Amino acid sequence: MSDLPDLVNQKCTDISPGSKGLVIPTVESYLNMLPGWDVSLDYANLHKTFKFKNYHQTLAFINAVAWIAHQQDHHPDIQFGYNQCTITLKTHSIKGLSQNDVIMAAKINALLN
Repeated sequence: MSDLPDLVNQKCTDISPGSKGLVIPTVESYLNMLPGWDVSLDYANLHKTFKFKNYHQTLAFINAVAWIAHQQDHHPDIQFGYNQCTITLKTHSIKGLSQNDVIMAAKINALLN
């Protein structure tokens, strides 16, 4: 199992259709390394809400997440309002969680460290 610095330095890779998602114990282990991230009840996605002082900080964060997503070719769903945004990660090709989702969560958390 990787630790957080290793996750931040990893790159997302292509996931072949038909690949298996992460198993629940693996997801739970990763959650311990990803402060603030939660998993859906069906273990199909990770999500976290980030809070900011104002709209400008929120948009700056979203743009940074978008840049990482483009660089990694792994794109989260983003919902936002004036001073908060919620990021949801899921690997659509496998309808569940992959190593890419964990890598992206670590990279997104690192933006605020």
